Amino acid sequence: MKIKIRSTTILSVRCNGRVAIGGDGQVTMNSSVMKSDALKIRPLLGGKVYCGFAGSTADAFSLLERFEGKLKDHPNNMPKAATELAKEWRTDRAMRRLEALMTVIDEKHTLLVSGTGDVIQPTDGIIGIGSGGDYAVAAARALVANTDLSAEDVVEKSLKIASSIDIYTNDSIVIESMESLA
Repeated sequence: MKIKIRSTTILSVRCNGRVAIGGDGQVTMNSSVMKSDALKIRPLLGGKVYCGFAGSTADAFSLLERFEGKLKDHPNNMPKAATELAKEWRTDRAMRRLEALMTVIDEKHTLLVSGTGDVIQPTDGIIGIGSGGDYAVAAARALVANTDLSAEDVVEKSLKIASSIDIYTNDSIVIESMESLA
């Protein structure tokens, strides 16, 4: 029997001059919570870029390391680094088997990066990934459209809403943010 690992909701919101990215801390294996305080948001380039990941932990860390290398090759061009990672991820035989998604932010860009070669920048600046991603996105869109909350507050409230719906998401939330130039 293959062990099925489920975990994570990651949400990024860009509004009111700020961009924030947050994630819950739950890691679930089969029907058990294995960890409730995992850190799934990582600073890169000294905090100029933040990355959130969902999926297999080992795969996510492998991608994170490769993305960090691409950022070092293209330090002032996060979209180029993400595109180079997506190309390698799609074409490399070993990397194609990695089961994870990433969302990355800097002061200008919010991107979803996938193993199918996708690098997507959402029109509204809101991205959610992981098991509760759709719930968090729905909550964030409603909050952005109907309140003047900061990006950080939208992320926190949306992740808490997702954690009340998705059994693979908890309310042990970590949020990072920065000024948005976009």
